[in-house]
Amino acid sequence: MRVEKKLQEMGLELPNAAAPAGVYVLARRVGNLLYLAGQTAHINGEVLVSGVVGKDLTVEEGQEGARLSALNILSVLKSELGDLDKVRQFVQMIAYVRCTDEFGSYTGVADGASMLLRELYGEKGLAARMTIGTNELPGGSVTEIMTVVEVED
Repeated sequence: MRVEKKLQEMGLELPNAAAPAGVYVLARRVGNLLYLAGQTAHINGEVLVSGVVGKDLTVEEGQEGARLSALNILSVLKSELGDLDKVRQFVQMIAYVRCTDEFGSYTGVADGASMLLRELYGEKGLAARMTIGTNELPGGSVTEIMTVVEVED
């Protein structure tokens, strides 16, 4: 329970894992890989960081949305694994950032999630990452992040 203790020390609490908003599952395990559905910047069903980076939101505000997406990723992992310490490493992250057409610093926004995961897991928290700018996300969320995680048997 080292990771959960770190979260506590950081003053962070895991939200409840949300039910799927459509016809899909939150996670699918294939061997030692766990594929997680995209997670937005919501807590307990309410989008907390909504808007468009480059118009309504700064990069720092977008980073907070990415951090909330990462907390939701951790909630799904906890629900699936029972223990966040069963994560071996984050393999891949695909981050969508809601932004203006002119905004080009998507990676800076997605860093909010990567920094939290690195703080919790060290270098194993850093995944190969792709970041995409988009004009809309579910509920108006500023971010939606999908991950692939290697887990213990």
